[in-house]
Amino acid sequence: MKLAILSDIHANIWALEAVLADIKKQGVDLIVNAGDILSGPLEPAATADLLMPLQLPTIRGNHERQLLACEQQAGHPSDQFAFEHTTQAQRDWIKGLPGTLVISDEVFMCHGTPASDLVYFLEQVDRRGCRMAAAADIETRATGITHSLIICGHTHKPRAYAISGERVVVNPGSVGLQAYDDDQPYFHAIENGSPHARYAICEQSAHGWNVMHLNISYDHHKAAATALKNGRSDWATWLSTGRV
Repeated sequence: MKLAILSDIHANIWALEAVLADIKKQGVDLIVNAGDILSGPLEPAATADLLMPLQLPTIRGNHERQLLACEQQAGHPSDQFAFEHTTQAQRDWIKGLPGTLVISDEVFMCHGTPASDLVYFLEQVDRRGCRMAAAADIETRATGITHSLIICGHTHKPRAYAISGERVVVNPGSVGLQAYDDDQPYFHAIENGSPHARYAICEQSAHGWNVMHLNISYDHHKAAATALKNGRSDWATWLSTGRV
């Protein structure tokens, strides 16, 4: 099996189009999507219009949950923007997405961890910032998941991490946003250092999973200009530089 893994598109239609065009060259068997699809000050409706007909195996991330919660009360600016710039049909689509998904006997997909869409799987955050999580913590987060390939997203940080039982946890990175900051549980920044769109290809071999992280150039200037037009200078910087 040869999979292309998308995650954390965040309404960046230009990055998504570039990644899908690259995937066409790769001869994959299946494309999967690990969530955080539409939230962001970019093009949420166009992103949904592109993805919905593809019917990719897709899960919801924390931002799908937060976007839908905007129906009850105003939410985070990125979620609120997406709520106000999508149709009811598009919101119904994300409402129907599962929180986790078994792709096959060998592949399991979650957004954060199997138990939470907010917890980082492969990273830990403390007063010193964000770094790779302790091995024991990663093993604990994978408890009960016996699949040889465990897909996660959420942190936008491309990683592959081997754990017991000849399993590998893969974060493909973010298609749409290469840097951000957050104040939970402590202030921290994620930076990938360039504006390239990220995704991963995982291919099963006789000795386990081969993992390839790809960095795809696209018109990030248009994405940054759109963020700036929509009042998000922070996103404009993150999109332009991959730095906070």
